[in-house]
Amino acid sequence: MKVVIAGAGIGGLTAALRLHREGIACTVYEQSARIGELGVGINALPHAVKELAALGLLDALDEVGIRTRELFYTHRLGQVILRKPCGLDAGFTLPQFCLHRGKLQNVLLRAVQSRLGPDAVRTGHLLTGFEQDARGVRARFAERAGGTEVTADADALVAADGIHSTARSLLFPGEGPPRWNGVLMWRGATDWPEFGGGRSMIVAGGTAAKLVVYPIGPGRAAGTRLTNWAICIRTGRPGAPPPDRQDWAKPADRAELARHVGRFRSAAVDHAGLVEATEEIFEFPMCDRDPLPAWSHGRVTLLGDAAHPMYPMGSNGAGQAILDATSLAECLVRHSGPVEALRAYETERLAATSEIVLRNRRGGPENVIDEVERLAPEGFSRLEDVIDAAALDAIVAGYAQASGASQRQVNGPGR
Repeated sequence: MKVVIAGAGIGGLTAALRLHREGIACTVYEQSARIGELGVGINALPHAVKELAALGLLDALDEVGIRTRELFYTHRLGQVILRKPCGLDAGFTLPQFCLHRGKLQNVLLRAVQSRLGPDAVRTGHLLTGFEQDARGVRARFAERAGGTEVTADADALVAADGIHSTARSLLFPGEGPPRWNGVLMWRGATDWPEFGGGRSMIVAGGTAAKLVVYPIGPGRAAGTRLTNWAICIRTGRPGAPPPDRQDWAKPADRAELARHVGRFRSAAVDHAGLVEATEEIFEFPMCDRDPLPAWSHGRVTLLGDAAHPMYPMGSNGAGQAILDATSLAECLVRHSGPVEALRAYETERLAATSEIVLRNRRGGPENVIDEVERLAPEGFSRLEDVIDAAALDAIVAGYAQASGASQRQVNGPGR
């Protein structure tokens, strides 16, 4: 069996490693001319780390990331609402990692090139279409350099080409642009003095105004960490067309961001100084798409953000793509033919990820913050005077069950 993968993001590269492990040949085609270390911070919860560890990547993750110890949910004005241990500190057998998205992608890329060969990932190839019949599928790509059409024949095509997936647009031509929830996100990362022992994550504020800060790698100087931050502000109407195409590398309007920095307070970290010290700041609208009725169409299927783009809540974007890759490879091994296997993969993953997409629209696990801020918009002195602790735990536990993580694994924004 041979598989063609469109997209060399976290999902596509993990799928390539899983397929190779199962003895299935595959080639990855990536539209970018060069795979650079783009993006900022993401989180990998233990259930996703388990799949990466099975691929022998745990040591590589330790080299580039931080094993997260604890998570704080706080009011926008700084009062602690919930404190949870994470990963090994919560009793799990595998850690949780906070790390730079581009560095994780590079770990996966190096592993693919080492194990599958230097030509296993072919950059500068944009998926433009496909045809299939009872014998196989032919994927068509345009070379970025000159526009020459290249074809690749395989038994199955896996489209892991992101929220603006070509394959998805061909399968569902009337879908339209991604759905915006009205929230604009500003994000960046820079070296900053350690806070909370250097392994803590802070989520301050609910859906309308949120600050997120966490370390994602070693700093260049002693006592520092490469520290990721995000400020998310509702600036538009939910469901309105997004103001810009979602682009992880779009430079931010610093003047617009400066208007919102003072809305937050944090005793643990000087977030205003952190933002000011960051040289590169990116902005993009928080977008998703409606769940699909199907992913697999004969010998073609979707994976990761192409299948289920979701708001970055609960640390589930990258994690669910990694789980997709595992399920896909296992189904191709278990079933006699690719059509049956892709249908089984869809059955395993579509309903579960659709539930997460819809829960993230309702605020994900961060509903605990939304609820407290609704009851105490100006902050509080004693949390027990505002809400019962059991009610907070119930919100987090319900999301965790839907996402495949345990209650103590669920975190805030960070794909």
